[in-house]
Amino acid sequence: MRFNPLTCIDFYKSDHRKQYPAGTNLVYSNFTPRSDRLAKKGVMYDGKIVFFGLQYFIKSFLIETFNSEFFQKPKEEVVNRYKRRLDNALGKDAVAVDHIEALHDLGYLPLEIRALPEGALVPIKCPVLTIHNTLPEFFWLTNYLESVMSCMLWQPTTSATTARQYRLLLDKYADETGGDKFFVNFQVHDFSFRGMSGIESAALSGAGHAIFFNGSDTVPAIDLLEDYYGADSDKELILCSVPATEHSVMCMGSKESEIETFKRLITKIYPSGIVSIVSDTWDLWKVLDEYAPTLKAEIEARDGKVVFRPDSGNPADIICGTGSPVCGGQSLPFNPSGKGCLNLLWEHFGGTINDKGYKVLNEKVGLIYGDSITLERAEEILRRMRGMGFCSSNIVFGVGSFTYQYNTRDSYGFAMKATYGEVNGIPQAIFKDPITDSGIKKSLQGVVSVLKVDGEYYYADNLTDINHDSEMKTVFKDGELVRNMSFNEIKAQAV
Repeated sequence: MRFNPLTCIDFYKSDHRKQYPAGTNLVYSNFTPRSDRLAKKGVMYDGKIVFFGLQYFIKSFLIETFNSEFFQKPKEEVVNRYKRRLDNALGKDAVAVDHIEALHDLGYLPLEIRALPEGALVPIKCPVLTIHNTLPEFFWLTNYLESVMSCMLWQPTTSATTARQYRLLLDKYADETGGDKFFVNFQVHDFSFRGMSGIESAALSGAGHAIFFNGSDTVPAIDLLEDYYGADSDKELILCSVPATEHSVMCMGSKESEIETFKRLITKIYPSGIVSIVSDTWDLWKVLDEYAPTLKAEIEARDGKVVFRPDSGNPADIICGTGSPVCGGQSLPFNPSGKGCLNLLWEHFGGTINDKGYKVLNEKVGLIYGDSITLERAEEILRRMRGMGFCSSNIVFGVGSFTYQYNTRDSYGFAMKATYGEVNGIPQAIFKDPITDSGIKKSLQGVVSVLKVDGEYYYADNLTDINHDSEMKTVFKDGELVRNMSFNEIKAQAV
């Protein structure tokens, strides 16, 4: 769909131009994560968000969409399109169009966006960007873009912030149990595409995931990073995956011939390399306790790894077992389900003991779990694995849309608010502070600046000079991208 950028608004934005005081010539706003009260916070959360997605918004919407769907089209066509939409919804001539005509005549967006570098680790309540008009007659344009900016920026930042929590968690357990730190790059695999709210949503979220991990099945994220962040999959690893089955494959092979399906996959279809096989289409425990040892010779003869994928049940119990002494003190029969996946694979394939005294499975077999994984469950699984004497690198987590889509703009309280303006050239520091609110909605006031001290960002507000020194630097001005960041530069910021 080709969106009309002038109607990518909430309806009420269309007439605010008349509502500002006569003589208004400047509107200055900021975009800020105001609260983490509703955020998904794992044990590694440190009160910081990972700012990401602005360059995509600027290139794709402010430049590409505005040029192709507005500035480069005949004025009469775009103005009539705009007028028709508003007339039909708000009433004939309810909103004038002279300001739209003037913008088309100008030929560019008279705006300046200043922002922290993408990938920056920013504390809650600290602004990540400011935006203001550069020509006085287009003061209305600043907050006209609020809805679409918020819509397109909150999710990539939220997903990147969540991915960072997984990364910190896995790094911690790798350090404690002697896990391979390079392998952590592949230990959280993005399975979220099918559950996202749209292709753009999946690509933006998947790109945020890619700041911290290389494992993903969300192909459009690679396209986005190449097209808008200068990545090049011919020269660098952006995201990658492995051959993997789904339940339809196993079902078509039939329940009675499941072991033959496994054998065909690992000896004929994928005789080498990594292959992931969904293993709970019928009886996971039969697969791990009967089929796997029966096929042990074929598995160990392969130049590669066979990864077993459970896909249902309580993840911690499926992986770690229910008969483990670290499982709530339960004393259950040590049948296959009581042993859990890790113990069964260790029993049948063995492995090594690393320098820190933790078990590392035979390199010919692996385990991935891709259903119902959350930050809390991942931490529980890693904790229980450590208690059982297993290194953290024995598991890969498939993380889906419950992690990356089951969030909102309110997860980190993102809001774009005007805090400064000018009327007839006279500065005005403005703010909101609802008496009925808990304090979360209280906005900053006046011009805001962000400074960096000892590697940490701090903000100051109630300033009066929009050119005040700040870590927020000009990224977009008068229709042009001023600062272009590469994806590698963003990843370096996020360390």
